[in-house]
Amino acid sequence: MPKYSNSEPDGGLDSVFRALADPTRRAIVERLARGPASVSDLAAPFDVALPTIVQHLKALEAGRIVDSAKIGRVRTYQLAPGAFGPAIDWLRHQRPPAERQLDRLTALLVESAKNSEGEQQ
Repeated sequence: MPKYSNSEPDGGLDSVFRALADPTRRAIVERLARGPASVSDLAAPFDVALPTIVQHLKALEAGRIVDSAKIGRVRTYQLAPGAFGPAIDWLRHQRPPAERQLDRLTALLVESAKNSEGEQQ
């Protein structure tokens, strides 16, 4: 059975899915998809204590989903570039063979249509 993880001890597929396993963390990721935000901005929609949100952010950081920077007393989080790469790659490989065949057929038909248009000109 193939192992989907990178060579870093805390990285890879398991870390990504572990970080995204909680609905609060997924909601935080959805908010960060709109742009960077401070801890207090991220905590605002939730009816939980600030330290609870900080724990969720630490889990997302451990999963390499988010990056943070501190300027003065304000810590700001943003989505990490390429954070979902391991999960996307793994999910792509789980697609049924029929879907992959349809993708190849679509590409072939598009290429054929392009070639036909080129010959007619």
